[in-house]
Amino acid sequence: MASDKTTVLIVEDEPAIVELVTYSLRESGWNCCSVQNVADAWEFIQHRTPHLILLDWMLPDQTGLRLLSRIRADRNFAAIPVIMLTAKSMEEDKLAGLNNGADDYVTKPFSPRELLARAKALLRRKSPEHAQAPMRAGNVALDPVSCTVMMDEQKIDIGHAEYKLLKFLLAHPERVFSRSQLLDKVWGDHVVIEERTVDVHVLRLRKALKEAESLIKTVRSVGYMLSEK
Repeated sequence: MASDKTTVLIVEDEPAIVELVTYSLRESGWNCCSVQNVADAWEFIQHRTPHLILLDWMLPDQTGLRLLSRIRADRNFAAIPVIMLTAKSMEEDKLAGLNNGADDYVTKPFSPRELLARAKALLRRKSPEHAQAPMRAGNVALDPVSCTVMMDEQKIDIGHAEYKLLKFLLAHPERVFSRSQLLDKVWGDHVVIEERTVDVHVLRLRKALKEAESLIKTVRSVGYMLSEK
């Protein structure tokens, strides 16, 4: 099965910092991409929505704050977690970053280990489906690091799409999601998939879970949820 790595976009024009951050995050199994200016960052986001953005304040074409404001104003990207990564350390600068929608603010020079810890904590809060801790429901356990699913301590075969669906539902137990919400949250709204395709993946997921298929509940006229009840 293909890897389901967390993708981080680094918007930074200093190569040494890009290299340092990329090395640190890849050590944790994350996929890192980098651009050097606001225009390229916006172009990247249009085609591939990252799970997290590390955003420098001072960039060659525009400020990182301008990009941050644009992201927060667009309903398709407003929920992307953003950490400002900047040399601006004055309190008013931090307040400006946070007031414009930054989720966290890390000043240069910084500790790569601290940055990684903050990034992991942010993803746990904002996008629990991208956390690295194992998830469990009943006798089913999913390990995000190895991208494996176990049932009664035995590994089961599961397709990539079904794995992503299960991972999302495990991260949000007892919550009902419509088909359109699942398309957006699991596959991303940039992927062209019909809503009824969700039903197919749910069917395949239940088949893979065998006797644990009852974990995936159908909520009539609404959608699906994961529940142990």
